[in-house]
Amino acid sequence: MPPSNELLIVAHPAVADRLARLRDRDTPTPLFRVLLEEIGEFLAYEATRELPLRTERVTTPLVETAVERIAAPPVAVPILRAGLGLLSGFQRVVGDAVVAHLGFYRDPRTLAAVPYYANVPEDLAGRHVFVLDPMLATGNSGLAALEELARHGAAIVTLVCVIAAPHGVAAIHGAYPHVRIVTAALDERLNDHGYIVPGLGDAGDRMYGSASSVPTRPVFKP
Repeated sequence: MPPSNELLIVAHPAVADRLARLRDRDTPTPLFRVLLEEIGEFLAYEATRELPLRTERVTTPLVETAVERIAAPPVAVPILRAGLGLLSGFQRVVGDAVVAHLGFYRDPRTLAAVPYYANVPEDLAGRHVFVLDPMLATGNSGLAALEELARHGAAIVTLVCVIAAPHGVAAIHGAYPHVRIVTAALDERLNDHGYIVPGLGDAGDRMYGSASSVPTRPVFKP
């Protein structure tokens, strides 16, 4: 298991309560989306705690005083589709975050992460980057995202997820030991299909009320 400073499990009653309702298979799609956004806000609050600050002067209704502001906008990178469920909560914590997007789907046979979209700032060197994906299961999507971000110079990266599996945590830290993982729960294991147990099912499908996250047509590279 990685050092505790590289894996943070957010223990809070409000997080636990929302997570319990997210796990419930009877939670309807509209409520699932709301709960995911809300838990995303709690996770973002903890994940961004170490962002650097800068000092400025402002004038209150009474006096001029020194205040602290976030030094530079971080970069939030939701992994499509499900990562979009955590984005609104993140933006409520850091409203001026730059938003990038990475798209992967999971090959149902190999469980490999297949890329289909990338819109990322060209130079991420020195910037604080937060990858958003509700489920850290096999770690394949997370690893693919980290590889793409590394090609853009990203070195200060936090992975934010709702539920992680030990297999996924080990995969991420085996390749990127200094990537911090912030999650609401570390579950028991993966099943034979690569789903987290007990988990909450497929977060993307439950967010959008769909039956499958596998594309119906091949994805062609330009």
